[in-house]
Amino acid sequence: MSSPTQLNKIIAPREIKKLKIIPLSGMEEVGKNCVAIEYGNDIVVIDMGLMFPNEEMPGVDYVVPDIAYLEKNKKKIRGIVITHGHLDHTGAIPYLIKNLANPTIYTLPLTAEMIKDRLAEFKMEKKVFIKVVGPDNQINLGAFDISFFRVNHNIPDSVGVGIRTPLGIIVHTGDFKFDHTPVDQEPTEFHKIAKLGGEGVLALLSDSTNSEYPGFAISEKKIGENLDELFAQAKGRIIISTFASLISRLQQIINASMAHGRKVAISGYSLEKNLEIAIRMGYMRFPREAFVAAKRLSDYPDNKLTVVCTGAQGQETSALGRISKGEHRDVQIKKGDLVVLSSSPIPGNERSIQNLMNSLFRLGARVVYNKILGVHVSGHACQEEQKIMLSLTKPRYFIPVHGERYMLEMHAQTAQTLGLPEENILVMGNGQIAEFVKDPTAPVANLARFTNHKIPIRGRVSTQKITTNYVMVDGLGIGDVGNIVLRDRQLMSQDGMFVIIVTVDNETLELVGSPDIISRGFVYLREAKGLLQETRLKVKDIVKAHTSVGHIENWSSLKDTLRDEIGAYLFKKTERRPMVLPVVIEV
Repeated sequence: MSSPTQLNKIIAPREIKKLKIIPLSGMEEVGKNCVAIEYGNDIVVIDMGLMFPNEEMPGVDYVVPDIAYLEKNKKKIRGIVITHGHLDHTGAIPYLIKNLANPTIYTLPLTAEMIKDRLAEFKMEKKVFIKVVGPDNQINLGAFDISFFRVNHNIPDSVGVGIRTPLGIIVHTGDFKFDHTPVDQEPTEFHKIAKLGGEGVLALLSDSTNSEYPGFAISEKKIGENLDELFAQAKGRIIISTFASLISRLQQIINASMAHGRKVAISGYSLEKNLEIAIRMGYMRFPREAFVAAKRLSDYPDNKLTVVCTGAQGQETSALGRISKGEHRDVQIKKGDLVVLSSSPIPGNERSIQNLMNSLFRLGARVVYNKILGVHVSGHACQEEQKIMLSLTKPRYFIPVHGERYMLEMHAQTAQTLGLPEENILVMGNGQIAEFVKDPTAPVANLARFTNHKIPIRGRVSTQKITTNYVMVDGLGIGDVGNIVLRDRQLMSQDGMFVIIVTVDNETLELVGSPDIISRGFVYLREAKGLLQETRLKVKDIVKAHTSVGHIENWSSLKDTLRDEIGAYLFKKTERRPMVLPVVIEV
């Protein structure tokens, strides 16, 4: 007769393996894209990008994904697949990968070189292994077989990813648009996308950035035509600023310069590095004599010069930012200069760009930007291209990715117009988990006209959620700036800081001298002598009240009282709330 233990072993139900899609970041925001796909003991990560801080994050350099879940499961990670070389897909790698035991990175050649170059800045290039793949390669990562298909974006070697799992195919588009006249002459591999759709796609994760715009995205080649027209009309120097990673855009700027007999000077560290990589890898082709060092600009007539620089987002420390303030070593704005901002504003940077343009106009430059003349096109699909991607892949489930909440919702609406049922569209936030399990009762009839995926699978957004927070990079610190620190910085930036320094005799508990007060960003001390004198008297009263019993057990309570009562007093007098910092010194 079997023992109870043996019986339990016999009848214990087998654990049902779930396929999980976990967006760790990049949902309900633009930037820091990172998705984990998990089955059993295997995880593959798609992209690991950063995001630039918004106005509510003073002093922060970058924001990176919260990878606490991956850190707990790092033994399961079989690899990181990177779709292309933009920082919102690669930028967090140097900050985070060491916490994951340095898993292998898989990506195409240009992206690999850009990541290696970035890792070298952190002295990590020998610690991280990058496996270079081609668009026709297939790789096995645990339970996943990975294939690639070329897509058009505004940087070469951009790919989407097909992920074959035990429950079906997942397609991740990466950033894409359908450009039939691409600058790099590499068209989208429609046949590969259609082949995946023919096999049966379980879930499509697709770029939502431009989901609010109808029609098709404009071809990158149109920029070349507009630049040619602009260069033909310009009488003086052309100073043109764009994203450092827009390799295709850089090629067109240099082409236009050469066509109009202009030498090209490059200013901006990231721009110089990316240009060097693209030339070395053969992605950009032109004679070396097309260039001139920025320090030699005075050797050439103004109408024979183009300066390409960083800073189109209004960054104060960028090349164009320094030019606009008259602080650039080699380039000073002069009347007749044409400044071209060949980019679109990142949300949150609008005011910085306005300030930049104001400064340039004051110095005598003429400024051209996208609203005036088409000098920038998006690298992201609009609604008709999104429909084509959905129609080619014919997914059973659709997960819009890469975008603010309204972008995800509008992409979901586009999918519904094609007949995909609402219950098969999973609009998610960071940390939510899409789960897929085999289920013989899962309906397929309502999808028969839309998808080729016939395995009875049920998908849903789990009630479980992974905690994901903003992880901020500030100088050498990663994740040590939290909401409390940000709140303090915001408070100081709004109403300033008010420091109270009191010195107390440790034996007599009497004040030694008068309280010292330091004010920064609150009131100008010389013009507020009356307020400061009254505040000193109030500080003395508070200290006496705390020391009148002849001893003090808790100096923290004195600090708390000073902070609260002086804060309330200052608000009553000024209707401002500075950060009050009491300092008690015992002597």
